[in-house]
This record gives sequence, C-alpha cells and structure tokens, in this order.
Amino acid sequence: MNLLRRGMSLLSLGLRTQQTPCRGIYRASVIPSPLYNFSQTLSRFSPRPEGLISRAMASLAQMHKTGPHIKKRKSRNPLNGKPFAKGVILKTLIKKPKKPNSANRKCVLVRLSNGKEMVAYIPGIGHNLQEHNIVLVRVGRVKDCPGVKLKCVRGKFDLPHVIKQKV
Repeated sequence: MNLLRRGMSLLSLGLRTQQTPCRGIYRASVIPSPLYNFSQTLSRFSPRPEGLISRAMASLAQMHKTGPHIKKRKSRNPLNGKPFAKGVILKTLIKKPKKPNSANRKCVLVRLSNGKEMVAYIPGIGHNLQEHNIVLVRVGRVKDCPGVKLKCVRGKFDLPHVIKQKV
C-alpha cells in the first residue's frame, strides 16, 4: 500500500521500501476490560514491516555462532579439477587471434572423456591430426584466442612430438 495514502512519507520513516497494509482496524468503540491485554491488541493490528526492517543485520552473537560468511564459487577449471583428459577429435580448426596478433592458431574441436566438447590448441609447429584421432589435453588457455582453454599434449596418443627443423 502506498505510504503517502497512510499519511507517512518515506523521508520521515527513513526507508526505501514499501510496507505491507494493516491486517485489521482497531475500533475505538471496543472498551478493553481490566483483564484484557491492550498492548497485544495494538501489536496485532499494527502493520508488520517487511523489507529492510525485518531483514536486519545479524548481531555480533549470531555472527560469532555462525562463523564467517564464505561464498561458494563455482570452479572455473574446464576439466573439473583434473589435470588431464583424453579426447577424440571431431574437427580441426584454424582460429584467428585477438587484435594485435595475426598468425593463425591451429586448434581442434575435441569430445572429452567427461562428455564435454571443447576447443583445444595444438602447440608447436606442424601436426598430422585429423578426425577420430585421440589426444591428451591439459588445462592451459591461449591468451589471444577467446574460448580456447585447453592445450593438447605433444608426444601422447596420436599427436607426435615436434619434428626438428632442418637448417
């Protein structure tokens, strides 16, 4: 209910949220008996504030009991904490790097053993990878290629070591 309709302004209350409407109306015609607790009647019909007031800051005693509030953060590791994963190549790709760099990056689309499909970078000069080959990938992003968070391991499964250049 609008606070201004009830004769209260937000500035006088010091609040930024609206309060809930009254649960009932106290009638002046009801004469309380001496055994009747008048303060309970008023508290029952007074509006219960929700929002900022009801969610007050925890007391020091409550904070001492519960301990520090530590947020649970999702792991950003693409392999869920494992150092390596085996995968089957679905497609070989050539990725273009971000702005100042221009050399094309040789990458592969890999279906990992955990079921994910991710792009992995092939380090070194030259490779003979094609579809259905098996590679071992490790965590390691390529700074100038967005979305590439894995690198292939040379010398394992179907990806051989880099061949030495003849001078």
